[in-house]
Amino acid sequence: MLKEFKDFAMKGNLVDIAVGFVMGAAFKSVVTSFTGGIVSPLVGLIFKSDFKDLKWIVTEGVANDAGEVVGEVAVLYGDFLTNVIDFIIVAFVMFMMIKGINKTKKKEEPAPEAPKGPSQEELLTEIRDLLSKK
Repeated sequence: MLKEFKDFAMKGNLVDIAVGFVMGAAFKSVVTSFTGGIVSPLVGLIFKSDFKDLKWIVTEGVANDAGEVVGEVAVLYGDFLTNVIDFIIVAFVMFMMIKGINKTKKKEEPAPEAPKGPSQEELLTEIRDLLSKK
């Protein structure tokens, strides 16, 4: 059973998936920092506030003694938009990578054309004519 598990774990596809997963997680953190540190502040200039803090308050909360707002119900659309931007960046980069990989792959050569010669009907006609001469 241990040998079977080792064979399964060391298959090329599984190792490739694991490497891709780790690289994807690392890339996600790079994109998140790019969006949070560069894109969000620039877009935040449009809304005159921090982009991640944009929200629609449904029910106002009450400030407690510590100065924290308690009981607020809000829709955090700024955070959602930041995640959508993250997704679009990751999807675009993945698209460009796949496009580049596909360009480097060897193009399939078209199948050679069938040799020129008489068609099936012409051969059958010739056979019929030869048989009728006898």
